[in-house]
Amino acid sequence: MTIHPWEAQPTGQAAVAIERIAQSLPRIATDRTIMRGPYIEDFDIYAGIVMSDRGAHVSGQRTRAGAWDDFLQLTASWILRGAGLWTVEAQIDKSVLGFVLLGHETGDPEPELSFFFTAEAEGQGYAFEAARAARNNAWNALSWEKLISYIEPGNTRAIRLAERLGAAPDPSADHDGTLAYRYPRPEIPEM
Repeated sequence: MTIHPWEAQPTGQAAVAIERIAQSLPRIATDRTIMRGPYIEDFDIYAGIVMSDRGAHVSGQRTRAGAWDDFLQLTASWILRGAGLWTVEAQIDKSVLGFVLLGHETGDPEPELSFFFTAEAEGQGYAFEAARAARNNAWNALSWEKLISYIEPGNTRAIRLAERLGAAPDPSADHDGTLAYRYPRPEIPEM
């Protein structure tokens, strides 16, 4: 694997600035995970997911350069939109399990909840914990009015997860070859 010069770890004052910015992003703890802002060292895992056969369900960016561009966009979203890509770590050993996104990517008609995890982390409930926390963050902290997951047809794991999180198919919102799964906004109890 070739590490490109633009993927190099920042040093000096740039490293200090990165740490300050990263610490200002929301961190969410679930029972077994920590969701935190991404660091450059998370990119290899991100690229590994996106460039694998599993990447067909994550992004059209199947090259390392395409994955880098996607990673930059989703990370910059924090500064530009107040939400973005979280790296999901296991609390027990800080290993990176995958990623959860609250974002509004280029071309998408609505804000999205997206989730993608390493093969080793699948089937253990980590994605459900982290995606549920992100969904709740969209409703409660960000006051979003709508939220959707765009899922590739045939990605049965993602469909099951979206349904477990309360989403239902919304064929009227299918977009760019993906299926739309809409999350209902929770009712706020009257006072």
